[in-house]
Amino acid sequence: MDCRALEYMENNMISNSTTSSRRRGFTLIELLLVMVIIAVLAAIVVPRFTSRSEDARKAAAKSDITSYETMLDAFEVDNGRYPSSDEGLNALVTQPSNTTNWKGPYIKVLRNDPWGHAYVYRFPGQHNTNSYDLFSMGPDGQEGGTDDIDNWTAK
Repeated sequence: MDCRALEYMENNMISNSTTSSRRRGFTLIELLLVMVIIAVLAAIVVPRFTSRSEDARKAAAKSDITSYETMLDAFEVDNGRYPSSDEGLNALVTQPSNTTNWKGPYIKVLRNDPWGHAYVYRFPGQHNTNSYDLFSMGPDGQEGGTDDIDNWTAK
């Protein structure tokens, strides 16, 4: 092989490797375009999942209230009365001093609502005058308003 042929082959190989390495990578514009597409998709999808998690918290609070209602009814069957407002839901965990037929604990541990606030119990109730009121103050942590989850409104 002569020198020219060898030189041509070397130049051709260098040219091919440079061209193929350019083809292997992405340009800055392509990367920015992909990032914009991902950001737009995230802006659409994330709020949907956020509202789903809030719906799940509300469903969990409703479920907790239903469970507490069952335990309060068991307390009432055993003791002939519901716990007073002063005794509160703690009467389901620890025997109040003025009960003789307490067969608890009716629950091992009292949980807070999904937003980290204690459930509110009142006996006699302001809304359920012949029974008790039991509710979560909801996401805002304030009593009243449309975000409260309670045992007196239609479910």
